[in-house]
Amino acid sequence: MFPHASLGGASMRTGPPDDLPDTAETVQISSLALLKMLLHGRAGVPLEVMGLMIGELIDDYTIRVSDVFSMPQTATGQSVEAVDPEYQVHMLDKLSVVGRSEKVVGWYHSHPGFGCWLSGEDVMTARSYEQLTPRSVSVVIDPIQSVRGKVV
Repeated sequence: MFPHASLGGASMRTGPPDDLPDTAETVQISSLALLKMLLHGRAGVPLEVMGLMIGELIDDYTIRVSDVFSMPQTATGQSVEAVDPEYQVHMLDKLSVVGRSEKVVGWYHSHPGFGCWLSGEDVMTARSYEQLTPRSVSVVIDPIQSVRGKVV
C-alpha cells in the first residue's frame, strides 16, 4: 500500500509519521541479573519486592543490565510502600569501593501472581527515576508465573 494513499480526499497513512524520532531501545539483561531478580521476587511472596539494576549505556539505543541488588523496604500489604534512600547511597558507595564501574540503569520490582505491568504507582516511581537518569529502565517480574515455566 502507498504510504500516503488518498481515499475521498482523506489522507490514509500506513506507518508512523515521518517526523517522529526513533526512541526504541534494546535492554539486555544478563542471566545473573534475571536470576537474582526472580530469586528475590520469589523470596518475597506474597509481598512485592524492589531492587536496583546496575549496568551501562552501550550506545544511544542499547542498555545492558549486568547485575541487581535488592532494596529493603517497608511493606505492610502487597505493594512496596517505602524505599530507604540512605541504603541506595550506601550500596552505590560499596560498588565504587570494590571497583565496580557500573551505574544504576533502572529499577525492578515484583507483581507476585498478577502479571507484568506498570501500575499507576509504578509509573510515578519510574518517572522519579527518570528525573535522575532520563534513560532509566523499569522492569516488573512475576515470580509466581515464572516458576510455572513462563519467565515474565
